[in-house]
Amino acid sequence: MQQLSNKFIAVALAASLGTFSCSKVPEQTKEKPTNFCLNDTFKSKVGFYEVSLEPIVEKLHLTGSVETNPDHVLSFIPLVSGIITNTYFSIGDEVKKGQVLAELKSTELISMQSEQKSLNSQLKVTTKRLESAKSMYESGISSEKDLLEAESELDVLNTELERVTNNLNLFSPSEERGVFQIKSPVSGIITDKYISGGTQISSEGDPLFTISNLEEIWIMANIYASNISHIEKGMPAEVRTLSYKDLTLQGEVSVISQVLDTESKVLKARIVLKNTDLKLKPGMLVDVYLSKGASGSALAVPMDNLIFDSNRYFALVYRNDCSIEVRAIDIMSKNEGIAYIKEGLNEGEQILSTNNLLVYEQLKNFQD
Repeated sequence: MQQLSNKFIAVALAASLGTFSCSKVPEQTKEKPTNFCLNDTFKSKVGFYEVSLEPIVEKLHLTGSVETNPDHVLSFIPLVSGIITNTYFSIGDEVKKGQVLAELKSTELISMQSEQKSLNSQLKVTTKRLESAKSMYESGISSEKDLLEAESELDVLNTELERVTNNLNLFSPSEERGVFQIKSPVSGIITDKYISGGTQISSEGDPLFTISNLEEIWIMANIYASNISHIEKGMPAEVRTLSYKDLTLQGEVSVISQVLDTESKVLKARIVLKNTDLKLKPGMLVDVYLSKGASGSALAVPMDNLIFDSNRYFALVYRNDCSIEVRAIDIMSKNEGIAYIKEGLNEGEQILSTNNLLVYEQLKNFQD
């Protein structure tokens, strides 16, 4: 009986050992990292910006438009009457001096041609008469009065011939077509056109067309009442347009009008700019930024380097790869994408710039 009992105990002990040997030992639990660290791959995609002290520059934003310089604008007013038979230009065309712009039929021009021929004939006769008067005066046959009368007559004819010739030079005759050609007196851009084929014109009437030289243009900026006291002659100006986003033209306020515009009720500030590449066109809308003088200095960082969240601005202050602080900051003022810092940053500190929002989200996850 004792032997059976010992066998039972041995079998039970072996079974329990077998069961223990077959059970799995629990694995050691992995610890989660307690803070965020920049690895080499992530760090290569992150930019850094060093906080520095900069002059506080305030810029005033005005709107305006491109206008032609009136001193470089020619309105062609006809000196004769007639009918336009054809035109060879449109608004916006670039024309060269001497280029044919239109053709004209005019009885007045035909009369002027006849007058020119008559004056040339008279001039030849009067020149011979003057030569004879000089010879007779030198020989003592005629008086000085006769000589002076011959000289005066020649001067009158020369003046009259010059007038007729100058008028005709504006209208070159085309004998094959039986018309006169109106040629451009200057080079420039056609900014207005008032004629077409069949238009009847009269001498010294309305202009036929307007040519503007756009190599120098005026920017006329609108000064509203709230800005009048802040704007003065000589202020540096930057001119930008939506048509050329990467183009910024530099100038200064040259004239400030003293009379309100009757329609818009604003003062006008004139900025004269070179436009040699002719990118700016009359009527084009522009943005004008006028720089006021620096008023002290403050810590400055680009707005793109800050993060706006929960109605506050934050900066990511970098100490090392595993020590990046999310720091709330107060902004004193903003100007042209630059934030002037009132509190929250110190000079010389480095903040994350490029891809800072990705790092900010990672840091928030660790805080949660």
